Amino acid sequence: VQLQASGGGLVQAGGSLRLSCAASGSARLSVNGMGWYRQAPGKQRELVATITSIGSTNYADSVKGRFTISRDNAKNTVYLQMNSLDVEDTAVYYCNAGIRERIGLPYRGYWGQGTQVTVSS
Repeated sequence: VQLQASGGGLVQAGGSLRLSCAASGSARLSVNGMGWYRQAPGKQRELVATITSIGSTNYADSVKGRFTISRDNAKNTVYLQMNSLDVEDTAVYYCNAGIRERIGLPYRGYWGQGTQVTVSS
């Protein structure tokens, strides 16, 4: 089982980016909660947004109104639409998900490899 993140890059302040993260591995895997975290240089990793299997969302105060988390359960993929980006959003963004390889096994937490988002002024 692995999580593959993509979509990072360099953007000017005020611009937008869309991150994606797909879970893959077992053909019978199922995914519970999913989320995005970020870590800026010299800072601890922090929560950005989470989404449950039925679509309930939660956001860090710093991104409310600018970022939108969504998911496609058929594709086991979570997205993060980031608008009105600010230089303070510069960080490595990591996806996280609770995944079980098949029914009967417990859910385990997995992390994606991280994708760099750089916002220039």
